[in-house]
Amino acid sequence: MGKYVIGLDYGTASARAVIVDVETGEEVAESVSEYERFAEGKFCDAARNQFRQHPQDYLTSLEETVQGALKETQRITGDQIVGLGIDTTGSTICAVDEAGQPLALSIPELSQDPDAMFILWKDHTAVKEAEEINNLAHSWGGVDYTKYEGGVYSSEWFWAKIIHTIRKNKQVREKAYSWVELCDWLPAVLTGTTDPQEMKRSRCAAGHKAMWHEDWGGLPDEDFLTELEPRLEGITDRLYEKTYTSDEKAGQLTAEWAKKLGLKEGTAVAVGAFDAHMGAVGGGVKKNTLTKIMGTSTCDIMVADYGTIQGRRIDGICGQVDGSVIPGMVGLEAGQSAFGDIHGWWKDVLTWPLENILTKQAGEKGGKLSAKIEDEILPVLSEEASRLDIEETGLLALDWLNGRRSPFADQTLTGALIGLNLGTTAPKIYRALVEATCFGGRAIADQFIQEGLQIDEIIALGGIPHKDSLVMQITADVHNMPVKVAASLQAVARGAAMFGAVAAGEFPDVESAQEKMAPGFSEIYEPIAENAEKYKKLFAKYEKLGKNLEEHLREV
Repeated sequence: MGKYVIGLDYGTASARAVIVDVETGEEVAESVSEYERFAEGKFCDAARNQFRQHPQDYLTSLEETVQGALKETQRITGDQIVGLGIDTTGSTICAVDEAGQPLALSIPELSQDPDAMFILWKDHTAVKEAEEINNLAHSWGGVDYTKYEGGVYSSEWFWAKIIHTIRKNKQVREKAYSWVELCDWLPAVLTGTTDPQEMKRSRCAAGHKAMWHEDWGGLPDEDFLTELEPRLEGITDRLYEKTYTSDEKAGQLTAEWAKKLGLKEGTAVAVGAFDAHMGAVGGGVKKNTLTKIMGTSTCDIMVADYGTIQGRRIDGICGQVDGSVIPGMVGLEAGQSAFGDIHGWWKDVLTWPLENILTKQAGEKGGKLSAKIEDEILPVLSEEASRLDIEETGLLALDWLNGRRSPFADQTLTGALIGLNLGTTAPKIYRALVEATCFGGRAIADQFIQEGLQIDEIIALGGIPHKDSLVMQITADVHNMPVKVAASLQAVARGAAMFGAVAAGEFPDVESAQEKMAPGFSEIYEPIAENAEKYKKLFAKYEKLGKNLEEHLREV
């Protein structure tokens, strides 16, 4: 009987599970489950940048994905699963009661209240609060708690969301005992350790999003927090001091959840982390490697040894945290608040008449035709855009449609498209948007390099690298560097599985798990010298446009 591990990856719209052979690294099964309520658009309001998810969707997907993966293999039993790792999007947080249960699950009158649910990473309702955090951190005369967050705190993160929520919702404020990250809550549920004081909190989540650091003894001092918002008094006593890297066990699978999932009681469950960090491990990250998880947004991850960092602040990124990616190294995070979301937005603009005219007037037949066209729009746009010469579009775009995460987070920014004329076509606009998203990635790489880090190779993972060759070739050309595509479509979940294997004691460390379980590469996109030279000039124009328009775009 072989040994296997499960990696669970909780993405923006769905969860997936993979079963991986510990000895060979083979993916023997996978299963995907959409979040039902989120798919229906419940509790979200894109116009207000409000994106919430009901905790029950996560629990339902947990059962569906694990059971589905086991069913797919047929030849593997739950007794052969020795470990389980979980990654999630972040910062995705929720108010909980004293037992660690989300308020939407434990208090009937809050079951439909979005503020009592998980606040998704891309929720930007806390822009004002993030600005307050930055202003105070840089001026109050004490520790600058943004020091290891790249010097700028984002509305996507832990404290900004908490402050915003307790200010606007009296019921949640009064009922909330503590707050949890999704990557902490799910392992706690599986191991029966949901008590906010007992659950093992992720070093990754705490360091990158909650301003936790050993230099100041953990979370920010309460004097700082209460100056921001007096009603935060006492909150640190209900949170945590110690954090854990994901090579450690969060605990063991309870009998209840073992029965629900079809696994054995006592199975090792690793401490959770964010998807991009575990994904970087699954993709093969090592020193001087930039990994790009390319999906609805991007997360750009690097690791560096202590000698390279030497206690200095890496400006403009989303945090530098000891052990957040590979224990024993400093994990560095950056990213774009929108990537595939921008391509999808253009598709939604183009399909507006289908949904609002064709479907309504032609009924079921029109709905089927509309769905077929929607499925084909992005592939056709990509194919047509690939036939255009660089600079032929005459367009230049800024990729800040959902704000800017890196370099130097600013969620008040909006996007832009210039150069339109009567000859502008849909494929030309699509190509300009793709180029803008790739330019945003180049700006991040340049920031890392400017801060003294070295990039020898780029590894891409996620859905986009496997399905859009135009995006990948432009990425290689814009960076003027080969881009390797991780062979596994589920490299993020595979990374979670690696941590599950280490937590189960199958490997002594993460690097050993990578050697056995890394997926390798399915394709390498080489830069085209002529294109790289042209994009060098266009990128300079992109940077100039951004500097010229920043103030105007904040006012739109």
